[in-house]
Amino acid sequence: FLYRLKSLEPFVRHFTGQQFLNTLTIVGDDPDRPKIQVSDNFVPKMLPLLKNYQSAILTGRLLCIDFTTLSDYLWLLREACLQLAPLQTRALVYLAAAVSDFYIPADKIPEHKLQSGDGPLVISLQLVPKMLEPLVSEWLPHAFVVSFKLETDPDILIRKARGALHKYKHKLVIGNILDTRKHQVTIVEPETHYNITMTDVEISSGVEIEEKIVKDLLQRHENILAQ
Repeated sequence: FLYRLKSLEPFVRHFTGQQFLNTLTIVGDDPDRPKIQVSDNFVPKMLPLLKNYQSAILTGRLLCIDFTTLSDYLWLLREACLQLAPLQTRALVYLAAAVSDFYIPADKIPEHKLQSGDGPLVISLQLVPKMLEPLVSEWLPHAFVVSFKLETDPDILIRKARGALHKYKHKLVIGNILDTRKHQVTIVEPETHYNITMTDVEISSGVEIEEKIVKDLLQRHENILAQ
């Protein structure tokens, strides 16, 4: 799990910042040996998270690696893919990070604090290198690679997603619209597409759309491996 430092992480994302401190209480009468425990009203929510987290760690199914800069992300993504390469078709890469289209190269970043007395600031942004092409063609040519496409205009979503598939030759694109992304996504393939939609019952019971997306992708990946 490659993630930006201080962004949401698996399991602990349910209790971020002060929310985590609110789950704890100090117990015991000895001030020299205080104890901390989870408040009773938070146990039903925290216990399954803790069990699932410990299971993932003990079975080697979760490795979290953080990055800070765009350069960190691109190099770590490359290295992660190279480590997965021996898995061939068994590798599944889920590219959910929202990467900016533009950036300032490191050699263009001023060394010292900018001074307002120098007048208005003019910034020149460069295009971020497109890593999906070498990822699919060189690093992991046999993997099941999934990318995301976020748009604000529903009328162009399918066309833009298919354009990415045609250009980069990966397996599928998960298309989503900014306003409805938590309730509906579109799975786009070169020739077909279909929606994954949350029902009112699922929303009210706390089910997240990511659960349905991952379940769908795993089934599709297993079907390919079984062929």
